[in-house]
Amino acid sequence: MLVDVPQIKDRVAEQSERIHRLQGELSKAIVGQEEMLSRLLVGLLTDGHILLEGVPGLAKTTAIKSLAAALDTHFQRIQFTPDLLPADLVGTMIYVPSDGSFKTRKGPIFSNFVLADEINRAPSKVQSALLEAMQERQVTIGDQTYPLQGLFLVMATQNPIEQEGTYPLPEAQVDRFMLKVKISYPEAAEERKVLDMSLGDNAPPVRPVLSAEDIAKMQEVVKMIYIDDQVRDYILALVRATRAPAESGMSELAPLIDFGASPRASIYLGLGARAMAFLSGRGYVTPQDVKDIAYDVLRHRVILTYEAEAERVASEDVIKTILETVPVP
Repeated sequence: MLVDVPQIKDRVAEQSERIHRLQGELSKAIVGQEEMLSRLLVGLLTDGHILLEGVPGLAKTTAIKSLAAALDTHFQRIQFTPDLLPADLVGTMIYVPSDGSFKTRKGPIFSNFVLADEINRAPSKVQSALLEAMQERQVTIGDQTYPLQGLFLVMATQNPIEQEGTYPLPEAQVDRFMLKVKISYPEAAEERKVLDMSLGDNAPPVRPVLSAEDIAKMQEVVKMIYIDDQVRDYILALVRATRAPAESGMSELAPLIDFGASPRASIYLGLGARAMAFLSGRGYVTPQDVKDIAYDVLRHRVILTYEAEAERVASEDVIKTILETVPVP
C-alpha cells in the first residue's frame, strides 16, 4: 500500500497550531520539565495511561492539573490513602427509602482525566479497581456495567523514597501504564524561575484552549503517521532483546534479566514513536523517535533478577546497553 507522507505531513502541520497552544498554556504553570510535559502529551495523543514517579515537590501533580485545566474536559483528582475503598473510586448503589429502590451513584472514575495521586498508598483492592477500569474502560456497579468516557486518561503519581504505609503496584498491574516517567530535580536556572513565579502574585491562570473534539482530531492524525518496515523491525528487535539478550549479542545481560518486555511494549513503542514524530512536526517515524520513548515504555517492563539488584544494576542500565547494541536501521 502506497503511503503519501507529504500529505500526512500537511495534516500534522494543520494540527501543530493546536498542540503549540496547549504547550503555551502549560508553560504558564510549569517551568522546565520538558521531558515530563512531552510524555504527558504522548499519553494524550495515544490515549495511553501514564505513571509519574519522583520525590515530592517536582510538580508532578501540578503538571497533570495544568494539563487538565488547559483542556475543556472533565477532571477528577483522587488522593489515594490506606482507608480508600473501591466504591470510593468507581461508585456504589445507594438505597432510596422513599420507594425502596437502589440508585447508582457513579464515582470519580467517570471522568475524562483522572489523577490518581500517590497510587501506591491505596490497598491492592482499590488499585485493582482502578487498573481494571484502565484496561477494560468500563466499570461494573451492582449488576450493571457502565462504559467510561470516550476520552479517558489516568495519570498516576507515586513517591519512590517512602515505603512505610505503601502498597507497591505489582509488575503485572504496572504494565497497564503505557509509560513510566521518572522525574528528576530541575536545573538551577529553572528552579530560580519556579521560585520567582511562586513569590510573585501575577502568574496568569491556565485556561482551556482545546476541546475533546480537538484531541480526537489530533489522535486521528497520529494514527496516520508512517512507520517504515525497517523501523518496525527495529522496534521488535529492541523488545526481543529484552527477552533473549544472548541471541542479540548481549550475553552479559542474560543473568540480569528475569522477565523481558511483552508484546504490549512493541505496540506502545510504535504508538509512542508516532506521537514523538507528531510533536516534532513530521509525518513519519525515525529510529530516534523510538529511542527517545524507549526508556519510558520499557523501564517498568524489564524485570531484573536478584543478581542485578545485588550489583545495583537498574532497568535503565539494561535498556541503555540494548539501545547501544541493537543495530539502528
